[in-house]
Amino acid sequence: MRQPVSATRAQETVAPSTAVPSTAVPSTGVPSTGVPSTGVPSTAVPTTGARAAVRQLPRAPGVYRFRDAGGHALYLGRATDLRRRVASYWGDLGDRPHLAPMVARIARIEAVECASEHEAAFLERSLLEERLLPWNRTAGGQESEVVVRLDRSPSRPGLSVTYPSATRSAGPRDVAAEYFGPYLGGARVRLAVAGLLRVVPLHHTAENPAGLARALAVRHGVAAGDRDALAGAAAAVLRREPAAVEALRRDLAARRDEAARCEAFELAARIHAEIEATDWVTAPQRVAGCAAADAAVSGWARGLLTTFEIRSGRIRSWRISRASERRAGLALAATPQDWRDFADRNAALAAALALVPA
Repeated sequence: MRQPVSATRAQETVAPSTAVPSTAVPSTGVPSTGVPSTGVPSTAVPTTGARAAVRQLPRAPGVYRFRDAGGHALYLGRATDLRRRVASYWGDLGDRPHLAPMVARIARIEAVECASEHEAAFLERSLLEERLLPWNRTAGGQESEVVVRLDRSPSRPGLSVTYPSATRSAGPRDVAAEYFGPYLGGARVRLAVAGLLRVVPLHHTAENPAGLARALAVRHGVAAGDRDALAGAAAAVLRREPAAVEALRRDLAARRDEAARCEAFELAARIHAEIEATDWVTAPQRVAGCAAADAAVSGWARGLLTTFEIRSGRIRSWRISRASERRAGLALAATPQDWRDFADRNAALAAALALVPA
């Protein structure tokens, strides 16, 4: 278990500048979640420069971080639409009135564009687990982290949702099992698995079924001989293979529409929820469960080096620092090829946000 870091580390500072300063994140520890007293009334006018930077944010999922004029990191959050979400802090805060004093202190915005909302959720979770910022109350949402277990065994084929710890305590029964994930949101992942089994009834392909199990296999038109093919189809979806995912979505949509046509509206609503859950599970997500267990991913633009550190298979830190292109050369050369688009895109975003006068 990580040890708490000191309040000093929790208040990491950088020198104020019109360009983004160094923002290294400590590698371990979780500081206090207490919200600092700022002495700024909730009616204070927010910084003009930060509001102007909102226009540089993409209309895409991602993670954002606020800093004050002294370079202190204040808050980190995630968004389905970065521009709309960040802009909302200068509108009606609604159920977030406690954030008004923080908004008055925002001098700079930093952001990471992600490939999906699921990826943004994982990046937020991983960064806040490393370091809980002063205005964050929890380490990135309330979703449980789960994995999907695919069992190809003759006696108990099927799909189930379990916790990552199960992959570390696998026994003899797991010889025929394969694990996919991780994913955030146990309830949503279970819905996705239900939708997948609705179309790919792997759980009805056990060897020598009897009684009800045999009747269900007959009803679904499958037998033990179909087990390998169905397991392969399920694995293709869980590997996010585009053709397999699209075929599953088409099948579920057809079943939903047929249920609605027959006025089975509860069933139609259930299948629609399974489609939405399938979209969540199959969306691009690689900031957790990275192929590289440990690596540094860097991009450079306009004198700024943006670096993400991967530790134990997930991004654990995100920092931005000044660097000449020559000085950044070693970090860029060490960046894995398959991460370069991610790194370059977010380096360009960091530079665009830094150009906005504070």
